[in-house]
Amino acid sequence: MKFTENNRISHRQLYRQMVLTFLAPFLLCLPGEGALAGREGVVGILAALPLLAGYVLLLMRMVPWYTDPVKNLGPVQGRLAGLFFLSYVFLTGAYLLDLMAELIPEMLVPGVPGIWIAFLAACVCSFGTHRGMQRRGRMAEVSGGLLLGGIVLMMVLCLGQSRISYLQEMQETALAAGDIPGSFYTVLCAFSGLSLLPFMLKDVEKRGTAGKTLLLGITALCGILAGMLLLLPAVLGQERLASERYPVLPLMAGADLPGNILARFDVLWAGFLLYSLLFALGSLFHYGHQITERARLGSGRWWIPAAVFLLGVTESGGTGIRDYYGFWLTRIFFPGMLLLQAYMAFRGRRKWNRKAACACAVILSGCLFLGGCGAVEPEKRMYPLALGVNTDGQGFRVIYGMPDLPRATGQEKQEEGGSLPVLSIQGADFQEIQKRYDRSQEKYLDISHIQVILLGNALVENGRWQEFLSWLKQEPFMGENVYLFSTEDPEAVLALDGEGSSMGEFLTGLLENRLPGQQKEGVTLRQVYHLWYQEGALMHLPVIKAENDSIQVFFPGENKDG
Repeated sequence: MKFTENNRISHRQLYRQMVLTFLAPFLLCLPGEGALAGREGVVGILAALPLLAGYVLLLMRMVPWYTDPVKNLGPVQGRLAGLFFLSYVFLTGAYLLDLMAELIPEMLVPGVPGIWIAFLAACVCSFGTHRGMQRRGRMAEVSGGLLLGGIVLMMVLCLGQSRISYLQEMQETALAAGDIPGSFYTVLCAFSGLSLLPFMLKDVEKRGTAGKTLLLGITALCGILAGMLLLLPAVLGQERLASERYPVLPLMAGADLPGNILARFDVLWAGFLLYSLLFALGSLFHYGHQITERARLGSGRWWIPAAVFLLGVTESGGTGIRDYYGFWLTRIFFPGMLLLQAYMAFRGRRKWNRKAACACAVILSGCLFLGGCGAVEPEKRMYPLALGVNTDGQGFRVIYGMPDLPRATGQEKQEEGGSLPVLSIQGADFQEIQKRYDRSQEKYLDISHIQVILLGNALVENGRWQEFLSWLKQEPFMGENVYLFSTEDPEAVLALDGEGSSMGEFLTGLLENRLPGQQKEGVTLRQVYHLWYQEGALMHLPVIKAENDSIQVFFPGENKDG
């Protein structure tokens, strides 16, 4: 009997590929760091589910556009569309490699450098990406059910560890309506990988009836994710959940079989997640090869994995793929993808409905500003470069150090109505301080440019620095490469001129503008967070002393009296 290779996969293989590709990245990344949490996250998932269902049905009708984008869109537009989708392959693949380089040494192979883990993962996942869809379908058919069953079993085993008191803490917290739109948009962006489905659907048997399978896959993923958002606070508690970057990992550590059959059963769960991450990375490489061929960009069999590896391990000034991936996905790729697909849908129609097209473009463009403050013009914002905080025992005082814009730009006169060099606001807590700022200042407060943070000695000595860090980590635009110092009076230090520049630039220059042998090692916010999560303690910070309108910086171990 002669066997014919038709390179097609069944609906069951399609469903299991979806589960294998999305499950581990969702469970590891979405519940952590406040991306999705609690009831707000569950409501956001339920709200996004109907829209995702309609979206995949629309993608089924767009398969011809993906089959030959150069022919359907034109040589220039088709190649640009291919490059745009390749950007998702590059950045998401780099993100997954960076994630594996961090987690695998901690969970499975301690002592192995993360860069070697990333290199091996890229090599393994790059083999066979050019050999068609059927091989991946067979792999998913064999392992997809095992992975799904293992994750469900883990969740069932953890149910016995949940506590009613933890759930009551979550119920006592009011449902934050302001977090629901953010959770809704986060879920939509997390499913951005669905935009590559048309590259797969052409190889699915009975493509016209695959909609039910796609809907089942999305429903299963959303159901598991929603269940995990309820299970995590019930087992770990709100305080522990808020401090864990990957809360599913401590959850796995306690999910043992009855009778304590294996002492480290969490290694098995970690193996499930690792396999899903590797399958997701291999899928990205496969799609990248498909995109380059159909957009007539050559063959991406080898250079795509190499580019993804280099992007995943490269850091510039301490900033890596993890620092900007979320911004790129939510503010650039997702809205751009919707605009591109809307262009594909409208292109070629004989009757062009201009009003509908304009309305669609306006709605999709609004995605750029969801969950943020993008509608505030730059000239209507205030950009502090330094932040000071202290306490008098009752409340807090926050001091914002402003750059001297006229002098920094070469102007001699201070602009009328310009910002004060130092703005000090006092309140019982940081939420009250924020409200007082909103009531008293005409400009939006943009803290994304802060370079240094000064902690008052009173704040450090009485332990209320933990309240400050708890508030600070809720600010999504605060970078973790900010330097921290301690001083007796932060307001007095920030009021100094700093030789014509802001105090933020001045202190940063003291650390960075030296020869390598003369540079001092500053303490960053990321380092402070790490020790706080691990030991509940504050790192020893460099000390600033202000004397005679000048400042001196003493690093740990130096004599402050000399």
